[in-house]
Amino acid sequence: MKNNVLIVGASGGIASALIEQYSSEGARVFAVSRAPLSDTNHSGDVTYHQLAEQDDRHISEFVEQLAEQQVVLTTVVITTGFLHRESDGIHPEKRLEDVSEQALAAYFSTNSIIPAMWLKHLVNIMSKEGSTLVCLSARVGSISDNGLGGWYGYRASKAALNMLVKTASVEYKRRLKDVMLVCYHPGTVDTGLSKPFQKNVAAKKLFTPEFTAKQLIHHLSALNRDQSCHFIDWNGEVVTW
Repeated sequence: MKNNVLIVGASGGIASALIEQYSSEGARVFAVSRAPLSDTNHSGDVTYHQLAEQDDRHISEFVEQLAEQQVVLTTVVITTGFLHRESDGIHPEKRLEDVSEQALAAYFSTNSIIPAMWLKHLVNIMSKEGSTLVCLSARVGSISDNGLGGWYGYRASKAALNMLVKTASVEYKRRLKDVMLVCYHPGTVDTGLSKPFQKNVAAKKLFTPEFTAKQLIHHLSALNRDQSCHFIDWNGEVVTW
């Protein structure tokens, strides 16, 4: 069976590296982005789709289109997420007084709700013969591994994402049998998301998107598929929930 791969959030650096990696390995790749894509020069079989609105209705319509084309997905990586947004003046909070309704709503909308809508609809077109669904998460979304505080909205929205994936894995396993869901902490990657926060990161801990993509694909092949859900980092180490 041909590896049909869906990459959501295709305009991002990690997503672009994943598209290149999977397509170079012979997979058929469907790349979805809200913004127009400037880099569409990937090798191999790649189809680009612009979904200007990633809400319940538009995601449902897109998945139905794939179903009508009899597309059965073997691998999905959902890379949508944001940490700061200059246009809205949203930055990670340093103290309680920085918490705002606007920022919290934005964090949860992008980091939690959009992936949840994809989880909702993708269950209908995932392969029953060994499929994998990954959401890019973050170590700061671990509730048990939070000793520093701060970053309220980002932490909480990623913790919510982890819970959504963990909960969905129970139903996915019941409906698809041989399926595995993964929350993946990519580390600090040299992309726009981490740009304002790179000055305190050691050079050897600032990863290229290409390195992160290769690490993810490598670790996915080694994970125990009998376990329905995993939370791992770029090095394949378990991150506590």
